[in-house]
Amino acid sequence: MTRYRELIEAACRVRERSHSPYSQFRVGAALLGRSGTVYLGTNVENASFGLSNCAERTAIFRAVTDGETEFEAIAVCADGESPTPPCGACRQVLMEFGPDLLVITAGERGADGPCTESTVAGLLPEAFRDFRPSKGNS
Repeated sequence: MTRYRELIEAACRVRERSHSPYSQFRVGAALLGRSGTVYLGTNVENASFGLSNCAERTAIFRAVTDGETEFEAIAVCADGESPTPPCGACRQVLMEFGPDLLVITAGERGADGPCTESTVAGLLPEAFRDFRPSKGNS
């Protein structure tokens, strides 16, 4: 876990910026691009709950906006003692960028508390993939 300690701590720090007036459940994410750049994201809630965005997707969207689409790991830090895994929507979005992406989760104590590690594929077995026929195979 020490290899990703800084990533976990970055996720815990950005959690403090969460806009979560409805759930009062703050989440931060730190996404490590293959370039070495770390992209941060936090959950942003809306009174119309369907318009809310999770920390993991915020970090992914920020990275893609900056031109990065290959990632090594994502750390997620949420309120509460126990690590909270990404929701189903975030798992599906993460899968788009690689089933082997490492997902590290931590509770509010960060790397000093309980943490888990998995791959996206481990969190989302039998994930939906793009099943359209490729050009020339139609």
